[in-house]
Amino acid sequence: MVDFGIVFQVGDGIARIYGLEKAMSGELLEFEDGTLGLALNLEANNVGAVLLGDGLKIAEGSRVRCTGKIAEIPVGEAYLGRVVNSLAQPVDGKGAIATSDSRAIESTAPGIIERRSVYEPLATGLVAIDAMIPIGRGQRELIIGDRQTAIGQKASSVAQVLNVLKERNALDYTIIVMANANEPATLQYLAPYTGATLAEYFMYTGRPTLTIYDDLSKQAQAYREMSLLLRRPPGREAFPGDVFYLHSRLLERAAKLSNELGEGSMTALPIVETQEGDVSAYIPTNVISITDGQIFLAANLFNSGLRPAINVGISVSRVGSAAQPKAMKQVAGTLKLSLAQFDELEAFSQFASDLDQATQNQLARGARLREILKQAQNAPLSVAEQVASIYVGTNGYLDSLPVENVRSFLIGFRSFLASDFSKFGEIISETLTFTPEAEAVLKEAVTSYKASI
Repeated sequence: MVDFGIVFQVGDGIARIYGLEKAMSGELLEFEDGTLGLALNLEANNVGAVLLGDGLKIAEGSRVRCTGKIAEIPVGEAYLGRVVNSLAQPVDGKGAIATSDSRAIESTAPGIIERRSVYEPLATGLVAIDAMIPIGRGQRELIIGDRQTAIGQKASSVAQVLNVLKERNALDYTIIVMANANEPATLQYLAPYTGATLAEYFMYTGRPTLTIYDDLSKQAQAYREMSLLLRRPPGREAFPGDVFYLHSRLLERAAKLSNELGEGSMTALPIVETQEGDVSAYIPTNVISITDGQIFLAANLFNSGLRPAINVGISVSRVGSAAQPKAMKQVAGTLKLSLAQFDELEAFSQFASDLDQATQNQLARGARLREILKQAQNAPLSVAEQVASIYVGTNGYLDSLPVENVRSFLIGFRSFLASDFSKFGEIISETLTFTPEAEAVLKEAVTSYKASI
């Protein structure tokens, strides 16, 4: 028997419906013009639903029926390389996506028995992250900072990302879920869940996946708009009381699955936007407490020329060091501490006129170590290249160079190492360990290169 209801109020993307006595929370509803809705408020005498479309033809007295289905989307291999909306419908003009599998948008996160601890590295190719804030497969690492961050994005921003992925041949294994700034709040709220659901299909078939949510601040604002229109009581900053649960149930789905379940993984990199670097606001503190660490991007570092503009002092990874390659652990152990001490000394030295020689040496070394962390956009480095760069910095081989020449020296040295001393790269890639043999080759290489320039 089909459960029908009648719309008695509609507007602002919200419909209130009489009837529908058997409706479930989160159930898909179908209006007579074909628009879909999501039942969110189950009240004593009516159902509050959000519309998954413009719903311009829905009027008072329109009929609504329960579909008996909790919101679900199609998933599968055919989605790779495509751009879809929050309902997993293609929006890239390449035609329909043929697939027979589907998954519920809201699915339960894997339990403790179904997981195993994070142990594989997720290599980013960025020295600052791989050396000091390492990320493991299955981890949740927050990226936080002031930036114009693709939830609520302009279509042009998404097109830009799409072109970069195409140029680098990365689109073949990427899916973009897009909810533009002009789309209803409901679709902006659903987009991250759709992304997680598409990734789960690959995770449960034994593959490693990476989901980047750009950004959860806008999703929270969309959810606040929906909740206020549904007359849910507002709390701090007018967000509803369950805004923490909004993000926790999304990010808990990131996991490294056990051997029995195929060892697939979903690594989550949520992005949260701050206002003037204020990490103590409501949404940033919520997401910080859910994730396994955060990478803090600072506008002042960006403006001073340190790019990627990662504030190493307050960025942290609570899980990933277990997944860091041994070679990186061996050379990068003291890097974070050295840089933190350098930052303190640098601030202090601005007020001190005469510094002793040891302090001057430490400042000189710190300035050169900071240069190692600077990298061009879309220019990732292999583990061997990163290990070589860090080793020559921490062992004083850069101390004799002027600071402004450090980056060009490193770029030249890395290509010299790859062409004339390829044995080093082979040892690192085969053993993932900085062996005495690798160290000897690297010392010989850096001495030869310095003599040749």
